[in-house]
Amino acid sequence: MKFILSAFLIVTVLVSCQNKETEKIYSPRSLATQEDLNQFEKGDENALTIVKHTAEDAGADSAEIFGVKFRDTTINIQTGASDRNAATGKFALAEFLNSQKTSLLVQIADQSGLTAPFYIISIKNGKLDVVSIYRPSSGKEDKRFTKGLSRIGRSGYLINNDFFISTVNVKVYPIRRQHPHERIQGLHFINSADKKTLVFLVSSSLYQVNYPTGEVYTQPLSSKMPKNAAEVFSWIQKNYSWQTDAKGVSFLRKNKDDNRIIDIREFKKS
Repeated sequence: MKFILSAFLIVTVLVSCQNKETEKIYSPRSLATQEDLNQFEKGDENALTIVKHTAEDAGADSAEIFGVKFRDTTINIQTGASDRNAATGKFALAEFLNSQKTSLLVQIADQSGLTAPFYIISIKNGKLDVVSIYRPSSGKEDKRFTKGLSRIGRSGYLINNDFFISTVNVKVYPIRRQHPHERIQGLHFINSADKKTLVFLVSSSLYQVNYPTGEVYTQPLSSKMPKNAAEVFSWIQKNYSWQTDAKGVSFLRKNKDDNRIIDIREFKKS
C-alpha cells in the first residue's frame, strides 16, 4: 500500500512539473545602425509562436491580448530599465514581420491611456533577441502626435512618427527628425508612389523624409491653403506635385507651371 501511494505521489509531481509553464524575462536592447532582422534560422521556422489569451486572462473589458512563446518558454519583456518586476508577456499587438516567422513586432498591452511601447522579438544565431523601438522625446505636442502604429500600404509600418519598419527586408529605419530632441510634431499626411518618402503636415509646411537615404525636404505651404482640414488634401493635389531629383528621390514640391496636368493617382494615401 505504501509503495502504491509513493508511486502515485511521484507520478503526480512529474505530471505537475510537465504541465508547469516555463517563463523567462528578456531585457530589451537598443536598435543598432542598419541592423538586419530578417535572418534565416535553419530548423527554427516554428520556434516563435503567437498565443491568444483567453478572455479570463485578458480581462473582461480588454480587446484581444496575445502572448509569445520561444519554443516552450513564454516570453516576458522587462519594461523598466532597472526593475526586473516591471515585466509583462501580454501584448495588444503581435505580428510576424517575415515569412520565416523568425521576427515579430509586439506592442505592450497597456491600460494607462498612453501609447504603449513597441518591441521586435527575433531569433538570431539560435537565441532570442528583443529590441526596443523607442527614442526619447521632449516635444510639447508628443501626446497629440504619438499615434502608435500606422500601416504604409504593404511596405511596412510607421511607429510614432519616429521609425519606419520595412516588411520587405525587415529593417528598422529611424526617421530623421525635424528637431533632434523631439519626434516629428506633425501628422503623417501622404507617401510618395514608391512609399519611400513620408510626408508630414507640420504647422505651415510639409516636412518630408526619404527613410532609406535619410534625405529630407521642407516645402513651405502658401497662406492661401484652406483652413478647413477636409479641403487641404484636394488643395495640395492641385498646387503641388511629386518631383524626382537626380538621385531618384521623390519630394512633393510646389508646381512651377500652374497649367501642369497632375496625375491624382500619385496622391494615394496608402
